[in-house]
Amino acid sequence: MTKLAAVAALPLLALAMPARADPPANIDARIEAIRSAAGTPGMAVAIVENGKVVLAKGYGVRKLGAPAKVDPDTLFMIGSTAKAMTSAALATLVDAGKIAWDDKVIDHLPGFQMNDAWVTREMTVRDLLVHRSGLGLGAGDLLYIPRGSYSRAEIVRRLRYIKPATSFRSGYAYDNVLYIVAGQLVEAVSGQSWEAYVRDHVFKPAGMTRATDDFASFFANPNRAQPHARFGGAVRGTGEQRMLDEQDHLPQASAPAGLVAASANDMARWLQVQLNQGTVPGGKRVWSMAQAREMHTPVTPIPIPDLPAIVAGTQPSYEAYALGWEVRDYHGAKVVWHAGGLFGQTSVVVLIPEKKVGFSIELNSEDAEPRHGLMYELLDHYLGLPHQDWPARFKTYRAQRIAAAEAVVAQKTAAPARIGPSLPLARYAGRYVDPWYGPIAVTSDAKGLKVDFTPTPNMAGRLDHYQYDTFIARFDDPAIEPAYLTFALDADGKVARITAKAVSPIADFSFDYGDLAFAPEPPRP
Repeated sequence: MTKLAAVAALPLLALAMPARADPPANIDARIEAIRSAAGTPGMAVAIVENGKVVLAKGYGVRKLGAPAKVDPDTLFMIGSTAKAMTSAALATLVDAGKIAWDDKVIDHLPGFQMNDAWVTREMTVRDLLVHRSGLGLGAGDLLYIPRGSYSRAEIVRRLRYIKPATSFRSGYAYDNVLYIVAGQLVEAVSGQSWEAYVRDHVFKPAGMTRATDDFASFFANPNRAQPHARFGGAVRGTGEQRMLDEQDHLPQASAPAGLVAASANDMARWLQVQLNQGTVPGGKRVWSMAQAREMHTPVTPIPIPDLPAIVAGTQPSYEAYALGWEVRDYHGAKVVWHAGGLFGQTSVVVLIPEKKVGFSIELNSEDAEPRHGLMYELLDHYLGLPHQDWPARFKTYRAQRIAAAEAVVAQKTAAPARIGPSLPLARYAGRYVDPWYGPIAVTSDAKGLKVDFTPTPNMAGRLDHYQYDTFIARFDDPAIEPAYLTFALDADGKVARITAKAVSPIADFSFDYGDLAFAPEPPRP
């Protein structure tokens, strides 16, 4: 074998090795080093091997400036990794014969309606879960992010006003709003709220005794992690680590899309039941093997973007979305996984089915290095691959991405055209309505213009003139992404339309300002 051939064969030879029987020998010290280097206040990690929990532990503190340590029972908000729990709830209804994956949604939710009548008729239960509806990336997220006031039923009703970005089932675009529809479907079919059904049919039988799917229970538990983030600079992710106000949370209506809190011990039980295809230790089934296969079967191909060289080794050769899970390859091994993120708390859950290994990582911050860096270190360990310092690589990648975004913002805002506004400020004032989001109010006072996104409590701030008839909305809550608001005038010099766009090029996609199109509110009769 030539030297070149030997090097090329290394990944295959490594993959042929059996899975390591234990976590890395220095796992505690390594996690603590990664956490400390990133400035992440706290973490919780669970690892399951061959059906046994080999690690369920907390690291660091629940909140900055306080001594309370993270332990195996500390609750973290796990974000979109909970989508798989909504999928599991539906799987138990399939097992009970109450629904089928390819049932039409309107057969169970007669009031359900998409923007297109044909899509409304053809949308299936499976379609709700696999991001091929034709909606754009994050479409409708502002209905509940950062803290919407609409009920779950009202969010589902407003879905009909969101225009598609592509044709039905033609491609992949991640959304949250259809998981909220899935929650409504669980309620319609079971007669229980989504929360009650998930507790009775997923959490309890899986042994997830501390997990909760409502904020009231989360806040009532003193052993909970507080959210933290870096903001205050040109883009989110820069500045000092700060604790966020946990009262400024997503509404309960959004729970089926990812509003679950769980501890390391809970996640260990979740990993066990996933790796054992629906069975908990002791042999009791939570869902059937048939449904376990369904939930992990790829459905919608996910386009694979080019990654910078610093993290290119993580790029798969294929990736697809299953039912609440992503499925990809990593050095020839199948990986079933999902990342999750709420403001100030992030997570990742990873299964390596052929090795019977799974792990979860929970953070009370938005830092990339402890989540994705540790994820790939553990993947390399369990697949017998050479050690790489993935946290350091992700730190560099994150720094480069933020620096590029800061440069874009600086370039755009440094020297705007000294033109405009076209009208006296008072003439921009009024109430404006977007078909799916609802109303905003633009008001004028001695200091200038203000905007209030009224369906979203406390989402208000000043409008600073930028150029022409475009203003920058700088919200009173610095954790909300600033937005350009552009006023279009008609031939009579009256405001006919307002469009929006995030200032930061790396703003979270859930700030889907670009989907908004406000028009003056019609006079009330």
